This record gives sequence, structure tokens and C-alpha cells, in this order.
Amino acid sequence: MAKPMPTDARIFVAGHAGLVGGAVVRRLESAGYHNLLLARRSELDLRDQAAVNRWMEEHRPEYVFLVAGTVGGIMANSTRPAEFIYDNMMIHATLVHAAHLVGVTKLLYLGSSCIYPRNATQPITEEALLTGLLEPTNEPYAIAKIAGIKLCQAYKRQYGCDFISAMPTNLYGPGDNFDLTSSHVLPATIRKFDDARLAGRTEVEIWGTGSPMREFLHVDDLADACVYLMDHYDDDIHINVGTGQDLTIKDLAEMVRDIVHPSAELVFDTTKPDGTPRKVLDVSRLTAAGWKPSIALSDGIRQTYAWYLAQNPDAIRGAH
Repeated sequence: MAKPMPTDARIFVAGHAGLVGGAVVRRLESAGYHNLLLARRSELDLRDQAAVNRWMEEHRPEYVFLVAGTVGGIMANSTRPAEFIYDNMMIHATLVHAAHLVGVTKLLYLGSSCIYPRNATQPITEEALLTGLLEPTNEPYAIAKIAGIKLCQAYKRQYGCDFISAMPTNLYGPGDNFDLTSSHVLPATIRKFDDARLAGRTEVEIWGTGSPMREFLHVDDLADACVYLMDHYDDDIHINVGTGQDLTIKDLAEMVRDIVHPSAELVFDTTKPDGTPRKVLDVSRLTAAGWKPSIALSDGIRQTYAWYLAQNPDAIRGAH
């Protein structure tokens, strides 16, 4: 039976400088957790087993949020497949093994919804894992994340470790990556419309046909779900985390346009790949566990755009 984390527990947030890790830290701090263990990449290479073992032995965390990883959109996945599979396989391998060695009370491993087959029945249930071929544009990353799920299951089954896995849908929010060569679709779309606004351009190019359907979850909702699952979930099977609602890329782009650059027109570059035709998670297991998201997509996009402007003072000029 899962038990809530004590507020004085030693909690390691692996990947705290990233989008998800930063949100998890904010959520923990807001809930009164004050003994957080953090290590930047320059201080600890999570791909180095010996270094991770030493760090874990020295700091002895009781709980671990394993949210570190190398991530990116279609472009990054297509051009850097070796980095994506190596980095992610090593990161979860070193931390899960070290957590076992030092007797961590509980570990939550964060995967990705890209683990599921390209043509999985929608909405996608947890049972769809390994029932079909993966989406080719992010296969190396997906394989690494699948290995992470199986690693946690194996350590749970062989050693009795309380290691659980959560699979979030597409994420966005403050702290996101807005670099057009490596970002995911939502921040990239915000950036494209804002660049067009600043340049006085009325046309904004959107990759693909605009027809694929995607689900988006605000990173603060994900962080809330992670803390909730750490306190309330201990099943062997991984659990989906999302909203259970999706929309087309065209509808998403129009929503961003209306917030960032209302006078712009969308131009679709159909020579670019669409990726998976549709991807929306079945979140009935999560709902049954007692958790639901609270941030509406339009509200989340406005908040994320405000954060983006605050990080880029030159972009504030003329912002709506």
C-alpha cells in the first residue's frame, strides 16, 4: 500500500533543471518539502554508473523522481538518434541500479507516450505497449523509454523495489525549449508566431498537413500528478498521465495564433513529416487512482507565452 512522502524526506529530483524537473521542484516546494537533493549536469553525469553510485551513496535519497532525459521534437529525433537512445538508456540504467543499491524507499520513472505503437488503437491504453511497430521518427527514443519501464518492472519483481513508471502525453509550459531545431510542436509554434509578429510577417509555416491529432498536458499538471502517484500508486504496470482530450495540429496552431499573432495566416508545408496520425492517452487508470488535470489548454498557452516573453525582453515589444 502506497504511503505519502514525509515532508522532511530526502528527495532527489534527477533532471531538476529541465522542463519537468523544474515543475516537480516547484510542486514539492509548494507542498512544504524542504529536503530536496539536486545535481546539475556539470556536477553529476547521470550516464556514468560509478559517479551516480558515489553520489547516491553520499546523499542517500529516500525518494527519487527520475525525470532526467535527452528530449526533442521530430527534427531532433531524426538528426540525433544515437544521442537519444544512448543518453536515455544510460540515465535510467544508472539511477535505477544505484537506487536499488542504496535502498531508496520509492522511485518514479517518467517515460513518454511515444512508447506506444504508431497505429495503436485510440485512446491508447497501457496494455498497448509492445503490440505493434513504433513511429519511425522517434524509434530510438521510444525504445530507450520502453527499456526504462521494463527496468523498473524487473527490479520490482526481482528485488522487491518500489519503482513505478508514469507515461506523460505531450508536455508544455514555463521552462520549455523554444529552439526551432530541437523543440516540440507547441513551443515551436509559439516561437514561429512570435518571430513572425516581431518581423511583421503575416504568414507562418506549419510542418505537415495539420491533420495529426495530439494531446497536451501542462507541465505543472504533470508535476502534480507525479507527486500524487508517488504518494498513492504502487502497481507493477506503468500508468498514463494526460488529459484524455486531443485536437488537430491545425486547431492548435490557430489557438496559438489567436493568442500570439492574431493577424497571421497559416501555411502548411506538406513536404515535412506529420509523425503519428493520432496520439491520445486513455487516462482511465489515472482517473480511477484519483487524479485529474486542472489547467485548460488555452490558459496554459497564455501562461507559457507570457513566460517566453519574460525570458526574451526584446520580444515583448508589441506583444498582445
